[in-house]
Amino acid sequence: MPFTLLQAEINTAADYLPIVIQVIFALGLVFTIIWGSDLLGPKRKTSDKLQNFESGIEIKENARQPMAIKYFLVAILFVLFDVEVIFFYPYAVNFRALGWDGFIAVVLFVASFLTGFIYIFKKGAMKWEE
Repeated sequence: MPFTLLQAEINTAADYLPIVIQVIFALGLVFTIIWGSDLLGPKRKTSDKLQNFESGIEIKENARQPMAIKYFLVAILFVLFDVEVIFFYPYAVNFRALGWDGFIAVVLFVASFLTGFIYIFKKGAMKWEE
């Protein structure tokens, strides 16, 4: 039997009304809790409470010290190559269904990342001695 438009389920705005009501109640609860804690909570502003909190460690000097850019570069490279690994999961799950076309796509994907890795390695991004 062929599929017709009459058999399709059509969503209307009334179908989303319970979700809208739930979102309104959730937001109302959040704002009520925040407003209530501000209204009922203590308001003692002492010099100790206005001081910056450093995890229980007394402040000794300025925390604004220059940091080597290598730390940020390694963090960005880690995220980049970590995300690459995430893209392997769909291929690993469906590698038989994807066939040779999927294999070629994954090889091109890995080749592009290896090209980028070789480039940053030759530029000296991984050298720490400097």
